[in-house]
Order: sequence, then structure tokens, then C-alpha cells
Amino acid sequence: MKTLNRQNVSDLPQRPIKIIQFGEGNFLRGFVDWIIETMNDKANFNADVQLVQPIAQGLGEMINKQDGLYHVQLSGIQSGEAREETKLITCVRGVINPYENYSAYLQLAENPDLRFIISNTTEAGISYNPEDDNKDQLAQSFPGKLTALLFKRFEVFGADNSKGLHIIPCELIDKNGEKLKEIILQYASLWKLPEAFILWINEANTFSNTLVDRIVPGFPRENIKEIQENIGYEDNLVVKAEPFHLWVIEGPDAVKAEFPAEEAGLDVKFVKDQSPYRTRKVRILNGAHTSLVPVAYLHGLRTVRESVEDPIIGPFLNETIQGEIIPTLDLPKEELEQFANDVMDRFKNPFVKHQLSSIALNSISKFKVRVLPSLLEYVDRKGQLPPNLVRSLAALIVFYKGSYNGEATPVQDDEEIINYFKAIWESDDLDHVAHEVLKNINFWDTDLTKVEGLQNAVAQELSQLVEKEKV
Repeated sequence: MKTLNRQNVSDLPQRPIKIIQFGEGNFLRGFVDWIIETMNDKANFNADVQLVQPIAQGLGEMINKQDGLYHVQLSGIQSGEAREETKLITCVRGVINPYENYSAYLQLAENPDLRFIISNTTEAGISYNPEDDNKDQLAQSFPGKLTALLFKRFEVFGADNSKGLHIIPCELIDKNGEKLKEIILQYASLWKLPEAFILWINEANTFSNTLVDRIVPGFPRENIKEIQENIGYEDNLVVKAEPFHLWVIEGPDAVKAEFPAEEAGLDVKFVKDQSPYRTRKVRILNGAHTSLVPVAYLHGLRTVRESVEDPIIGPFLNETIQGEIIPTLDLPKEELEQFANDVMDRFKNPFVKHQLSSIALNSISKFKVRVLPSLLEYVDRKGQLPPNLVRSLAALIVFYKGSYNGEATPVQDDEEIINYFKAIWESDDLDHVAHEVLKNINFWDTDLTKVEGLQNAVAQELSQLVEKEKV
């Protein structure tokens, strides 16, 4: 079997490098680079990508061995039907590791064709490190590295505003573009860079806030031999991903004008405010996951797929989304319902075995952020309690008891929280249990006993769950 590289694959296009991408992991290669490849194919984007390894250790050597080539395999449910397809990604030119060759990294700034910076350096990546105090040495933080690159470009092109860049971070933090710009300006101050550079950052460059959404399990170890036989190459960088993709970019019209995603038929939305889409994702996708876990687990189920296909839990989840979460959101109903249908398809993905236990990590804080806002907004708008979300809250309290029907529940949280529930559950008075948990402001940032009828409703659900356990 041939090794996958540019010598063994014929007729590959060579395009100008328009994008520097900080990060070479599965998500960026299975999401961003797949999108760029699609834009090249369908919208004549004519762009290649130079990867930069943001930390000392990474996949750079493996990627360079394959000359940046790899396949993305899409596997999942779309519009109710199973879908599988494999695409060769040719737009990645290779990886530069600044820890090994800092001068080669800085030389990337001299490229006149460069238009975009894209990144995903994990949620912790967009951070300020005051120890990065010398602009002439490699910064440890990603924003520090980027500041040095931008300053080099500023110097090389003489503060030419036409050589500014569109900067599109994909890290999963709110207002990621604004935060990244803020830290770059901190480094400019720390390094005492000229005022003209700060002016150039503000006037010549754009920083977009974004939201990204695609499940990318990564390397399909379980059936890689079969995949390699089908593609005819020894590809050790195959990325498995679901068909669903969404990229919401909050930025100026100039970004949309140069990034032809819509022309390529991709689900990339250019908006003036990405907050409603972030809320939609957190409330519907993440909220559905979090509200499902304790109810489904106590019902005896162990994976997301078997939960949504269960004749009792499946309808429960669908009714929760359609009847209790969507009515609390302000985007068009048709758009919300389509997103909800996509979510249910994603949950049914036969190619991904998503364990409920893996979603259960830190469920108290997740419930506060992902589910509680829907519950409280429903009460505010409807003047009554949402029964399924109340049931989920009660199931969560039972889940944190640590065992159910003689089996341990996979509680994963801070020791302080685990010990709190252990002490609370020493009481047989379920109304007391409900009261103590609901009034815990450390959990919810508010006293939930003040929500009319909630304590009594939770206590009743606790009673039913405990009775089922005794049967």
C-alpha cells in the first residue's frame, strides 16, 4: 500500500498560502480545513493553509511526513438517513514548529498573499502570560506568538493597512475574538511596541467572535485498516467527524466578502451578534445532553444513542427540547426546530458510541449553565414549571447520591460537592433533601426555593425515583 504524500498522489493543485492556522489537532483538521477544502472545490477560494504547532509537542512531524495530506471521513445521521463519505484534504501545506525554528515561523509574516489567522489552542490557549516579556524571544502563550508575528508583518510591510489580517479564533470561550485582541494589545504594551503598531492592529485587522460546532472523534483506530484499504493509501492521520457542521462568525462584512463559505453551500453564518446562536447551542445541544444524562442513567441506559432510541426516554428528550427549551429562546421557531432535529440526528449517530458517563463530568455546574436558564425562563414566560426539566433536576439530585438500584452512579465532580451530597442523602426526608439542595447558592447562584412550587415538585419527583429504586 502506498504511503500518502504528494509524490504518490498525482495532479494536486498548488495554491497560495492565504491562511495561517494555529493548531494541528483533530478538530481543526476535521472542521476548518475540511471547510477550506470545500471552498476550494466549490467556490474557487484558491487557498492553502500553513499550520503552526502552538506547543512544543504535537502532530507536526506526522503531518509533514504526509506532506499535509490526510482524509476526513464523515459518518453519521443527516436528515434522518445514515451518511458516510471520505474526502482527501489537499489544502494543508505542512506544519512549522516555532519551538524548533522560530525564524521560519516569523518569516510567515512576510507572505503577501496571507489574509487569515485561524486558531484553536484549547480554551486555555487565549491567555496572557506576563513572563512572555521579551518580544525577541519565543512567547509561550499563543497570543504572545501571534503578537510577534503581527509585529513582524507590520514592520515588513511598513504599516500598510492592506496587509492587515482577518483573525478568526475557534477556541470555545465567549467573545473569543475580543479576548484575543485584548491580550495582543496587552503584549504590545508590555513590549513597549510603537503606537503606530497599536493603530495598525485596530484599523487594519479584524477580530471575529465565533462559535464552532461539529463532533470530531478523531482517528478511527477501530477500523483504520478497512478505511486505508478503501482509500488505497497508508494514511495515519485520518480524521473521523460527523456530517453536521456549524460555524457562526461575528465580524465585519469584509470577512464574509473574502471567505466564500455560503457560496460553497456550507453552514457558515456571518452575523452581527453570535450570542443567540451560542445560547441556542448551549440550551438545546448541551442542555439536552445534560438534562438527559441523569434521567436516562437512572432508567438503566448507558449511551446517548440507546437513550434517544428508547421508547420512554427518547420521547422525554424530544418533548423537553421542543416543549420546554425552544419556547424560551428568541431565534425564529423554524430555525430552532431545524437545529433541534439536527441535534436528535446527531444523538442517534450509529458511528459514535457516546457514553452517558462521559457527559456526567461536573454535572452540577453544567446544569446551572446549560439547563437552569431554560427552567427559569420557562417559569417567567409561562407562569408554570416545566415538568421534564424539573424531573431532570430531581434525577440529578438522586444521581449525586452515588448509587441507584445497587449500582454506583458515575459521579465525577469536586470532592467538596460529592461530600455535600453524601451528607444530604443521610436524611430520609425528601422534602428536606430538595430544600437543602435548591437553596444552595454555591450551586445555582440563586436560592431556587424561592421559585414558586419548585421545591414541592422536586420532592415529589425524588419520591417517585426513590420508590422505583425500592421495587
